[in-house]
Amino acid sequence: MLLIWFWAVKVVGIVCMMLVYPKTYMTRGIIGDFLHINRVRWENRYSTCCLNAFDVTGTKAFRSLDKIQQKGLLYANMSSQTLVPVNSSSEQECPSLFTYEAAMEALSSLITRKKRGGIINTDSKYTKLERMSMYVQILGIKEQIADLNIIHVAGTKGKGSTCTFCEAILRESGFRTGLFTSPHLIDVKERFRLNGLEISEEQFLLYFWGCWNQLKDKVTEDLPMPPLFQFLTLLGLKIFVSEKVDVAIIEVGIGGKNDSTNVIQDPVVCGITSLGFDHTEILGDTLGKIASHKAGIFKPKVPAFTVPQLPEAMAVLKQRALELEVQLQVVAPLTYKRLNGVKLSLSGDHQLVNAGLAVSLCKSWLTSKGKWEDLLKNDVTDDNLPEAFLRGLSTAHLSGRAQVVHDYSLGLSDQIKTDRSCHGELIFYLDGAHSPESMDACAKWFSNVVNEKIHRPVPLFSKSRIIRESCSSDSCIQQSNGKEEYKTISKRVLLFNCMEVRDPEIILPRLVDICASSGSYFSKAIFVPSISTYSKVTSGNSDIPINTPSKDLAWQFNLQRVWERIIHGKDSRIINNNVKMENMPPTEFLYDDVTNCNPENGKFSCSAVFPSLPMAVSFLRNSARDNPSLKLQVLVTGSLHLVGDVLKLLRR
Repeated sequence: MLLIWFWAVKVVGIVCMMLVYPKTYMTRGIIGDFLHINRVRWENRYSTCCLNAFDVTGTKAFRSLDKIQQKGLLYANMSSQTLVPVNSSSEQECPSLFTYEAAMEALSSLITRKKRGGIINTDSKYTKLERMSMYVQILGIKEQIADLNIIHVAGTKGKGSTCTFCEAILRESGFRTGLFTSPHLIDVKERFRLNGLEISEEQFLLYFWGCWNQLKDKVTEDLPMPPLFQFLTLLGLKIFVSEKVDVAIIEVGIGGKNDSTNVIQDPVVCGITSLGFDHTEILGDTLGKIASHKAGIFKPKVPAFTVPQLPEAMAVLKQRALELEVQLQVVAPLTYKRLNGVKLSLSGDHQLVNAGLAVSLCKSWLTSKGKWEDLLKNDVTDDNLPEAFLRGLSTAHLSGRAQVVHDYSLGLSDQIKTDRSCHGELIFYLDGAHSPESMDACAKWFSNVVNEKIHRPVPLFSKSRIIRESCSSDSCIQQSNGKEEYKTISKRVLLFNCMEVRDPEIILPRLVDICASSGSYFSKAIFVPSISTYSKVTSGNSDIPINTPSKDLAWQFNLQRVWERIIHGKDSRIINNNVKMENMPPTEFLYDDVTNCNPENGKFSCSAVFPSLPMAVSFLRNSARDNPSLKLQVLVTGSLHLVGDVLKLLRR
């Protein structure tokens, strides 16, 4: 009787999974799945499906199914993003309930502030980390988190790059990796990587709705649903636990001590990247206060690594390490000699600092697992980087950080495919720098790459390999020693926006000064509002409002005033906030020399405010398309939101 009961429950579970993953079962079949070698893993991986719709251990399956049926739902088909109702006459309403867009709406409901720096409700019975611990208990992953073998990284700048390097190194070393970073640029799935790949939509929906409903069932007045970043942190931990990764690399959100990721109690090793002034409204206005927050991720006797810091910050890190008996080591930047001719996949000299920290973190992690010596068996000295490390350092990828994208859409229109016409070149240089220190690094990188002093990565969004067309215009090609050469006019343009909590009076002058010191001068500056909003989570497939200009451009005009003051050395308060820059002739704006700019006469050929980002990108594209000799080099910086919006536009 017991055996019959077991098989009955098993069949119910299989049928549930067939409904959720019909394509999979069409190829495997029911009998094939019974005999499949990964059966146990499938049961573990998909046991939370359909809001925990089935459980192969016994009567709990029927209780879960009964609970779902009482709600009027039988199962969620994650592949086709539809929901099948039970005894429901409103079939038209159901298909949207468990879709990806529904998940984005649910995430948006967790945003507790309308914008950065907004008021946070602190009237709570529990602290953030106490709530996080309670959420972990609800999800049933407290014990498993310790088995994730976590590398935990905090810092002001470079922590995303450091984490990405770590993931690539350990993946190339043969380990199954999980990577959690923030923020995302185009789609929230970017925050979760398994073995170097962004989590699939099917996987995301599976784990998202599982976590969502487990937490929703336990909501109380004292324990509400977690805010957005807390939920995403919990979701990442749940994904990595369920996917049984060998190592999870976790990037801190803001600070460290009070960050949601600090629910992690037993990391294998911790890292602190370069420290500077950012999030001062939360972390404090001195380097010492900021360092104190970052050092909050240190755990008793857990090894930690950092990079060279300013004395005030280093003193705080060392003091905290001493209190917790942490062996804190300061890591020197990686050298080109140790790279042995290999080029880092992330551009900029500052990446040598991040790469050096990643190497030390990975070496410490491998040593703790008894795997370091195995990687060195073919190397002569311990100072040599193993081949797996070099492969990881040369292939790691992180969008929006020192990224170069050639806009090949110019060569894909019917208008310019003829032999009688040609177009200019439009290149976007994207870096989400938004703090003074990161803007310094961005300026140095941009200056070097436009002057071709460093390796330029392969562009991403090319729809096809396009060979430049020969043009009949003398302004496009001139003959030299029998070879065709392009006679181009280079214009460097800044496309900028930053959040209002940033200080443009600090970051913009540093950008201009560093670029100018290397001979890289901006012809123009364009200020735009971002498409993304702090108060809403959207998918990468969501529509872009092309013709919906921002109603309030006061902040962008303020940025323009700062820029004009930098360029001309005097106040430019007379800038008219009602100027419609979309009507300005492209040639007048791009080709007017800076010396012709006269703010007192209302002529602002040095800068412009565009009502929307799509209009600005369209303007740049039209300018390059209509001027065959023009080479536009556009630096996009000041905000990761702006960088993400530009990437979203370019891939459409």
